[in-house]
Amino acid sequence: MKILVILPNWLGDAVMATPAIELLASTYQDVAFTFVGSYVSIEALKHHPRCEKAVVDNTKKSSSRFLATYKLAKELGVFHMAVSFRNNIYSSLLLRLTGTVLCLARRSWHSQLLLSHTPKIKTDQHLVKQYCQIAMVNAADKNYTIGPLKLYIKPLQFEKLTLGINAGATYGSAKRWYPERFAEVAAYFKDKYDIIIFGGPNEVAMAQEIEENLKKLGVKNFKNLAGKTDIQELCANIGGCSLFITNDSGPMHVAAAYQVPTVAIFGPTCYKETSQWMNEKSKIVRHELECSPCMKRECPLKHHDCMKGITAFEVIAAVKELKL
Repeated sequence: MKILVILPNWLGDAVMATPAIELLASTYQDVAFTFVGSYVSIEALKHHPRCEKAVVDNTKKSSSRFLATYKLAKELGVFHMAVSFRNNIYSSLLLRLTGTVLCLARRSWHSQLLLSHTPKIKTDQHLVKQYCQIAMVNAADKNYTIGPLKLYIKPLQFEKLTLGINAGATYGSAKRWYPERFAEVAAYFKDKYDIIIFGGPNEVAMAQEIEENLKKLGVKNFKNLAGKTDIQELCANIGGCSLFITNDSGPMHVAAAYQVPTVAIFGPTCYKETSQWMNEKSKIVRHELECSPCMKRECPLKHHDCMKGITAFEVIAAVKELKL
């Protein structure tokens, strides 16, 4: 069965869509996936053993996105089923223009107009559940069991126990805890763990700040990989970690896919919807404030108390509660 899957754009969202993809693979016979998505989502998920084709969607860069979407649809051709985990008009158009009859997507004005199956999905539940409800709306058996996150990139094997530090969050500054506090936590555990600093191309300066703070604290057993890894290398390195300390971010969900013990620091985002999914060793550090979760990229009140109030001591205590 040929199934077209339009992946979410963000790395974390794409990883959270993997249980839904696994359900599709196990529900239908002889599944062959074609994945369409952003560069990061394709790089993370193209290794699936059922992935027949992986296409980076560059239609947004075109002078006429409608025309580019039409051309992409005709290049893709017709499928037995098409599923979109995105919620925009161009994704709905892409599914419709392939000529595929059975098309699944979250209910919206454009999906209702263009597609065959558009379930109304409650947003006050974990995003993994939301994606699975979209994927399984046409399945005969609705009593399905949702599994863990799944990536098919082989994790590295480090010689020593390794602590991963991820201070970035692509969504915005409001989700980011402070570099000096990450350094303080890492320094506390330096005798037990080697340390890796993670970060994307736009987070190099933040990682450098962590590095400088580690040096001031006398820490030598670290390496800084910020801006130096592609998506496959990022996943492989995170998968090899023995402990991960992170903001709410794409790498946090990568760590969950590899069942890496994790302490996740949440501020403006809703932990009930985007926390780690089915990670046996996972702790959340957050403060309940009247203004949170505000879901803003930057603190609208300019005080950032949801993150500023979280101390290094609290994060260290959460690590100890994991009993590693």
